[in-house]
Amino acid sequence: MSAEATTDERAGILLVDDMEDNLIALEAVLGSLNEPLVRARSGEEAMKALLRRQFALVLLDVRMPGMDGFETAANIKRLDQTKDVPIIFLTGAEDDSGYAFRGYATGAADYLTKPFDPWVLRAKVSVFLELHRKNQQLERLLAQDQAECGEVAARLAELEAELDAEGPPDREALRTRVQELRQLLGRGRG
Repeated sequence: MSAEATTDERAGILLVDDMEDNLIALEAVLGSLNEPLVRARSGEEAMKALLRRQFALVLLDVRMPGMDGFETAANIKRLDQTKDVPIIFLTGAEDDSGYAFRGYATGAADYLTKPFDPWVLRAKVSVFLELHRKNQQLERLLAQDQAECGEVAARLAELEAELDAEGPPDREALRTRVQELRQLLGRGRG
């Protein structure tokens, strides 16, 4: 994945269903969220899309020809780059607890039967989108903190080398260097 895809807060939602009408309905329900909606008409298409870019969430139909939703979910959870992508299963299957159990067993975050309440689906999707944004924000902060720690470590190594080379330190110069390191550590914290 490119660095841009990794930090894109609008990673989007992957809609996976073999029925055109279902994809249209999902787009109508989720369009107001102003997030990229990407369609896949099969499990195979879904896997290709997931390997091309990052998604905040996958809405996955259970019953599809070829690779069904359960097999697709298992493949998603098997890959390092996609294993943490949340999956909400959507199915038109009768209320069969065996299907729901199987969905959760393959790593689904949720399981909804069609017809679903559009408000409930939009609310659930909104929560996952917000979690994705917060996750991206935390990853950026962690990277920034790691960079700052690396800078402090480099400065400490320089200071140690200077102390070893110069013999007894000039106390005022040492105080100045320590103050610089404290300022560097305090940057961005407040």
